[in-house]
Amino acid sequence: MERIKNFFGFGEDLGDEDDIYESEPVVAVEPQEDRSQNIERSQRPRTTTKPALNIHSNSNVQMKICIHEPLSYDEAPLIVDDLRLRKAVVLNFEQLDMNIKRQIFDFVNGSLYALDGKIQKVNKDIFILAPSNIEIEGLKAELQEKGVFPW
Repeated sequence: MERIKNFFGFGEDLGDEDDIYESEPVVAVEPQEDRSQNIERSQRPRTTTKPALNIHSNSNVQMKICIHEPLSYDEAPLIVDDLRLRKAVVLNFEQLDMNIKRQIFDFVNGSLYALDGKIQKVNKDIFILAPSNIEIEGLKAELQEKGVFPW
């Protein structure tokens, strides 16, 4: 009967024997850096990303445009990384299967919404993606007037 009382906590109070801890040395832990930001390009998955194009405007502001031709869904975060760095992106889906194309497009489009970015379709499988600091509205009409688009 005593064992049952002790089990439920109604028995004799044996004190706080369980609460006695030996003093352990405290070890200071340095905060770790975000390892995803420190991954070198050589460790990232291989992609067919072209080097960024530099565009200079009259206001001496330099803008970079990155060209991405993804071959798998795994490359979608790399596209979004460029958008997060405030770079415009030309996205070429010409070499992709329809299902992979849809997955990448959905991922990138959701990211654009979250970043308050914009998207402009150039042709069937090529899109221009821009972060919030770059304006692309009316771009297609302007390029058609200048004769850049042959269609």
